[in-house]
Amino acid sequence: MASTSTDREHRQESFEQPPMYVAVMTYLGFAIVTLFGYLRDFLRAVGLEKCHITQEREEQKRFVPLYQDFENFYTRNLYMRVRDNWNRPVCSLPGPVFDLMERVSDDYNWTFRLTGKTIHNVINMGSYNYLGFAENNADFLKTVAEKTLNYGVGVCSTRQETGNLSLHEDLETLVASFLTVESSMVFGMGFATNSMNIPALVGKGCLILSDELNHTSLILGARLSGATIRVFKHNDMHSLEKMLREAVCAGQPRTHRPWRKILIMVEGIYSMEGSVVRLPEIIALKKKYKAFLYLDEAHSIGAVGPSGRGVTELFNVNPNDVDIMMGTFTKSFGAAGGYVAGKKDLVDYLRQHSHSAIYATAMSPPVTEQIIRALRCIMGKDGTTEGIRRIRQLAENTRFFRARLREMGFIIYGQDNSPVVPILLYMPGKVVAFAREMLERKVGVVVVGFPATPITEARARFCMSAGHTRDMLNEVLHHLDEVGDLLRLKFSRRKCSSRRDLCDETDCELDCEYDH
Repeated sequence: MASTSTDREHRQESFEQPPMYVAVMTYLGFAIVTLFGYLRDFLRAVGLEKCHITQEREEQKRFVPLYQDFENFYTRNLYMRVRDNWNRPVCSLPGPVFDLMERVSDDYNWTFRLTGKTIHNVINMGSYNYLGFAENNADFLKTVAEKTLNYGVGVCSTRQETGNLSLHEDLETLVASFLTVESSMVFGMGFATNSMNIPALVGKGCLILSDELNHTSLILGARLSGATIRVFKHNDMHSLEKMLREAVCAGQPRTHRPWRKILIMVEGIYSMEGSVVRLPEIIALKKKYKAFLYLDEAHSIGAVGPSGRGVTELFNVNPNDVDIMMGTFTKSFGAAGGYVAGKKDLVDYLRQHSHSAIYATAMSPPVTEQIIRALRCIMGKDGTTEGIRRIRQLAENTRFFRARLREMGFIIYGQDNSPVVPILLYMPGKVVAFAREMLERKVGVVVVGFPATPITEARARFCMSAGHTRDMLNEVLHHLDEVGDLLRLKFSRRKCSSRRDLCDETDCELDCEYDH
């Protein structure tokens, strides 16, 4: 029985590979698009086709180029042809369903014009609204309205000057209590919570070991710090331990002096893969080699764990074993901003040395109150069980949706408890067709391709929400089944159970095996 459990966990962490012909066709598709791009560039050069892209004036050609050649090539010849699948204007609350403003293009997506029509009741499968707190229920938002009347909508100052409100201190106390750590500090922007705080923690003479799939904000913060950066394979403990061993034994390049600090940077849930960090093993390695651990819980805080406390609760590890706990309020809490939490000494140090703390405007009062409202709901301090109900509903929706996708034959990434569900589409033409076909069926999806993903792993990323009803999910799955057959997207070679009746259960789990 223990062996079966171990095998199941290993399988959940693996990423199914597509048939070889899929990779070949994907590379071939990009090659054809690139060749046509060069042909179109030639036609533009000889004046047979108008060039819409921004360019330097002739007198500027002798200066450093404002626009990189390859970036321009990719934008004008690949991205522009499919630009209608992104930046769609939303004209309603971005909850479980939303309304979109219809737009068309008369020049192959170089410009758009609105038709004046609205596409109503599109099922929203792309927002990070994990617990459904992006809502406009007047009863739920009563305290937010009151605080807005009392404090206004802006602070117009940094917290070190005249922008430190009692609301901010209440929120920081609540966050620390929720995470069961000594102290916390909040910031007005989630991206800057990483990019501006990492340089305050490490610098020259320090080593950062970063997972290869870390978010751009972590990468930018690492680069700005001036520390040496080494990248280990995604969730690969052998790769991480090898780098830790080398760092401890060899020290810094040339001088071989010991590193001032070694910082391991990982995410709780990786937003493109849907995979969950192997936290217990990383903590064991961190302790073994005397390193520090920076955990980004942007997508996991509120979304996983029996009471929404993230991956530390999911794996039942002591939060004090994580040196720097970071998260954002932009997803599970339906607000904006981020936090850093941990030992009081750490937080006090950041208050004096973080660029976000010293120079950034303080968090807006209504946003602060929205986070407090959501946290109190999750913790049950509002006198209701609504927060726990939402956490359980999200987990139920996630398991149900993932099980049905596997049954249909799609290749999906990530663990069973991850609310980020990527469906692999692979070929560039199918990515575009998938997004358009789903919108025709009133399902809003996010599609992602190269360079945001590896060239052969373009995908559609579905984000589950506690606000999704079972009827909504069944409707989405029905359309996915249709579009999957239409575009031939069911690449999985695993043979799955067809017992659909089991999929209606909360703890549904289908065992799959490779079809030989």
